[in-house]
Amino acid sequence: MHYHPRRDQAIAAALAALAGYVDAVGFIASGGLFISFMSGNSTRLGIGLSQASQFAALAGSLLAAFVAGVTLATLIGRRLDGKRRRGQLLLVAALLGGGFTLGQAGFIWPGLLLAAMAMGAENCVFETGGDVRISLTFMTGNLVKIGQRLALALSGGPALAFLPWLLLWLAIIGGAVAGALAWPVLGMANLGIAAAVAAGLALLIDL
Repeated sequence: MHYHPRRDQAIAAALAALAGYVDAVGFIASGGLFISFMSGNSTRLGIGLSQASQFAALAGSLLAAFVAGVTLATLIGRRLDGKRRRGQLLLVAALLGGGFTLGQAGFIWPGLLLAAMAMGAENCVFETGGDVRISLTFMTGNLVKIGQRLALALSGGPALAFLPWLLLWLAIIGGAVAGALAWPVLGMANLGIAAAVAAGLALLIDL
């Protein structure tokens, strides 16, 4: 993370906050499932399978949508090459906009599936050579990096190397707080705000 330009670090933090925002909205709308946190949905899938619960199918559909979003964004990125990141963020905005439209029409679950696709696509923005360099929704990995950098600091390494990863974690928490607070006022319309933010970041990312 600290090897990336400060502009990219700021955009990564904004995207992490966006993921937290969308995740909070989806968690409330779905009654306890996640839109960007697929580790949680994997656990819910396992529990649902053990209990023959409908949550297994719901969690499984979100997992499939997330993977589909990653696949679509990767294919688009390969075609756009130099404009890859902008194109991928515009895809995120379009998917969130579709989720907003479906949600406003009363189709809550299809709207959440499009939002999950958007969160999958978002993770491809900082991909290099086929590998994701900055994880925007997988906070467990970022917490591991915080712990590793703290151990490095205690061993005589850079004292503040953990800060970029801490920033990502704080960003997703802040986004989740904002999404939860906005839910009673806007409901699924929050996806429209998320779409506008993603479109704005798409215009900024490669200036």
